[in-house]
Amino acid sequence: MEYSFTTIGALLGLAVAIVLIIRKVQPAYSLILGALVGGLIGGGGLTATVDTMVSGAAGMMSSVLRIMTSGILAGALIKTGSAEKIAETIVEKLGEKRAIAAITIATMIICAVGVFVDISVITVAPIAMAIARKAGISKSGALLAMIGGGKAGNIISPNPNTIAASEAFKVDLTSLMLKNVIPAIFALVVTVILATILAKKNTGGISESDLETAGDKSLPGFLAAIAGPVVVIVLLALRPIAGISIDPLIALPVGGMVSILATKNWRNTISTMEFGLSKVIGVSVLLIGTGTIAGIIKASALQYDVINLLQAMNMPAFVLAPLAGILMAGATASTTAGATIAAQTFAPTLIETGVPALSAAAMIHAGSTVIDSLPHGSFFHATGGAVNMTIKDRMRLIPYEACIGLTSTVVAVIIYLI
Repeated sequence: MEYSFTTIGALLGLAVAIVLIIRKVQPAYSLILGALVGGLIGGGGLTATVDTMVSGAAGMMSSVLRIMTSGILAGALIKTGSAEKIAETIVEKLGEKRAIAAITIATMIICAVGVFVDISVITVAPIAMAIARKAGISKSGALLAMIGGGKAGNIISPNPNTIAASEAFKVDLTSLMLKNVIPAIFALVVTVILATILAKKNTGGISESDLETAGDKSLPGFLAAIAGPVVVIVLLALRPIAGISIDPLIALPVGGMVSILATKNWRNTISTMEFGLSKVIGVSVLLIGTGTIAGIIKASALQYDVINLLQAMNMPAFVLAPLAGILMAGATASTTAGATIAAQTFAPTLIETGVPALSAAAMIHAGSTVIDSLPHGSFFHATGGAVNMTIKDRMRLIPYEACIGLTSTVVAVIIYLI
């Protein structure tokens, strides 16, 4: 058992990062400073601490590269109107009577095909708010439907959190996406149930000022809109189906380019790529900061002490996977940062204790959606702002969101045990 830093140091470093994030300090800087403090308090010395931080950040570069190229797909889906068209079609086909299910499924699919979860909610919000007002659904019910749908789609998407988890455990991205399909379906069902209950409560209706008037906005046809995502799915599926490995570094931008061409937006290719890059720069920088503190935690005695604690409590080692995802995502108020820190820190330990890498990655990933939307993170404010909801009302949704994330986590654990 070799380690460079103490458990106390690692925990104090993480605590410093959390406090700084809550105090609205830029998350990447908060994580870097937390890593520095944790390493120094943990007894590593300045040189060893900096070296470990740099090594941890360097370990994130493969994930960062894939995430940066995924911006082309995300940018194309948003800028060409493809994401909005997919959402609009789903809502129209399911109709007003199934408004909650329509909003949930639309957000789930938008997120699942490669749009970040917060952007998925923002994209679907105008359509969802309009249909919710017609159907007499409360604002809270409509927003919960979008958030729950986003959470369900997020664990089966080629998004940054999935890429980071697959990289840490060295498992195929497609396999990890498929592993959480059943947990995602259960999360979807629970979302519809909870959102339906909330929709009937008098928790604030949707006013005319809440609706977004887009004017005569030209959207592509449905087939053109889904062309890019379909290409990505086919390319990523070639490995499990035909043994042909197409790296996400290739598949995701190719899907983005297909989306641009299919929607006849090739004249705007450069601006679309720039827009996509602007959407992933933030999370890429966040991952670099995350890598520094993950490096300190990984090189500390924390993982060994946690395993010893679980053994003393007669709890199996696999419990560490969902628990780590839940706690780290809650600490950082970020699915991506939580999944990354948990996966980078505990992947070797979980594999050594006999937990299959794919199952461990799936449980961590699902666990990262339980309490990832706390107020010290951007997701909380972005989703509330998308529907003009007050902070007080937005806070009331947190227990419901946690229930949805916990559902997918429990199902992921059950699937592992079976």
